[in-house]
Amino acid sequence: MQVIALQVDICWEDKQATYHRVEKLMQSADLKPEALVVLPEMFATGFSMKVSRIEEGKERPTEHFMAKLARDWGVFVCGGVVNRHSNQLGLNQSVTFNPKGEEIARYTKCHPFSFAKEDQYYARGDGPICYDWKGITVAPLICYDLRFPELFRIMAKRGAQLYTVIANWPQRREMHWLNLLQARAIENQAYVIGVNRCGQDPWLSYGGRSLIINPKGEIIADAGTHENSITAGINLNELLAYRAEFPALEDIRTDFIIK
Repeated sequence: MQVIALQVDICWEDKQATYHRVEKLMQSADLKPEALVVLPEMFATGFSMKVSRIEEGKERPTEHFMAKLARDWGVFVCGGVVNRHSNQLGLNQSVTFNPKGEEIARYTKCHPFSFAKEDQYYARGDGPICYDWKGITVAPLICYDLRFPELFRIMAKRGAQLYTVIANWPQRREMHWLNLLQARAIENQAYVIGVNRCGQDPWLSYGGRSLIINPKGEIIADAGTHENSITAGINLNELLAYRAEFPALEDIRTDFIIK
């Protein structure tokens, strides 16, 4: 099975312009049928707190764009969108569509980034989810979630074999991004695909460095710092064999929690 990370230089709060950039990346990628294509957090707008300006609304243009990409290319497409909670706060979400253009998963970010005041504009999600991608159990997560290993552990106990982490992770904390992605792969013996944006928004620079990491924590693809796509194969048999050979996950203790 093939995964593809599309590292986009997002046009700030300009969905149509960013759609064109995504389409060009799709055209240049070596796509195989039923591949999983992953886009960054809030990929059509950038990490904006102006919910009323960037939310999907009733028309849901970005979701329709993703669904059309999935149908046109015969692939699964995962990416970040913004919707509205009933309490009027935003919802920072990762949505996945199958090759028929049907929604198969919707995850809301559990940890809004309080350091940037995201929690003042976006509601917290109710908890992690997983979905099936051609027999592989996928757990979608978003940016700041990466700093909370318990979230990944919960999904490991639920059978997660691949984590998708979509992000707008700034260059000045790039070391954390790289090390934490590898740590999440190592400790959960799972594939991790971290998809970041590149370029700049009005306040920050983004260094990209989208990665695909295998269950041993080895980086098998690195997108570098510019707009780019990377791809790698996901081998479920190799993952299962590694977990059987080194069964660390079987030693997880669930008889205590941190209060």
